Amino acid sequence: MSASVIRGMGVCLPERVVANEDLEDRLQTSDTWIRTRTGIHRRRWVEPGTGTGDLATVAGAGALSSAGMDADFVLLATTTPDRPCPATAPEVAARIGLVDVPAVDISAVCSGFVYGLALASSLISSGVCARPLVIGAEVYTSIIDPSDRGTAVIFGDGAGAVLLEQGDEEEPGAIRAFDLGSDGSNSDLIAIAAGGSRAPHRDVPAPKEDRYFRMQGHSVFAQAIQRMTSSCLSVLSRTGWPSQSVDVFISHQANQRIVDAVGDRLGVDSSHRFGNIAEVGNTAAASLPLAMADAATRDGVEPGARTLLTAFGGGLTWGSVALNWPDVKPIHGVPARPSSG
Repeated sequence: MSASVIRGMGVCLPERVVANEDLEDRLQTSDTWIRTRTGIHRRRWVEPGTGTGDLATVAGAGALSSAGMDADFVLLATTTPDRPCPATAPEVAARIGLVDVPAVDISAVCSGFVYGLALASSLISSGVCARPLVIGAEVYTSIIDPSDRGTAVIFGDGAGAVLLEQGDEEEPGAIRAFDLGSDGSNSDLIAIAAGGSRAPHRDVPAPKEDRYFRMQGHSVFAQAIQRMTSSCLSVLSRTGWPSQSVDVFISHQANQRIVDAVGDRLGVDSSHRFGNIAEVGNTAAASLPLAMADAATRDGVEPGARTLLTAFGGGLTWGSVALNWPDVKPIHGVPARPSSG
């Protein structure tokens, strides 16, 4: 049977490394506190003047180079578009050199990359396109309160991308099944309160806390574990894979304790869990492709290995995907330095 297959992979991480020690004085915290509660040792932050589109362009171009082919549709999952209007994806497509190619942003916060894979697969199966490019890219430092210890220590910037093409469901990189969900009744758990049509800045000056990304940590922690575990079990039931047979498990890199809790509940052996939250922090929609590229580069995962990806984010949204581990070599890049002029 036919399936959407990952043919190429590209990533982009800023060169600036921010270690936990760099945040201790400003945020009245410690390296030990951050590591114990999040599993994060350091993260990457962009230089002022660098936007999500800059990271997405490098990652997207890397995926095309990795695959050795061009794309005919661009889907960009991001919570931090370059501007409220227009969407960032069309400009990214143009900068990559994809002329007259349809392009659209996807807003599903940390679940955006999984949603993008599902939409891209549907576009292939319906005949709308043949080679969609799915990018997850974020500059979370643009929406985080730099004085908020609860979020400033967690998030990093980065981008990852994959190119899909139709192939056979048994070959490496083939996507086998999806599970997606949302619960808008809990939309306030992860949100930026002001700046949209409900609370435009022009009407009432928004208080500081409403202008930045906020999340209710304890409630989010419980929801993330519950939703991702349930979603993983659902997608595994569609493939017929027992959880113990999963060779590669990658959860959204939100918090190491969440990743461990989901893996434990599923019964996936710790040796089969992969991630890079310690090095890059929580990069929201970029976290899954960045973790995949890290595993492909450092861990040498066998092509075709049974792989389970899962994510949870604002909305609330969540999703999981089962796939055969791709036989690709990720292309790594860094954003161009902002012009001083």
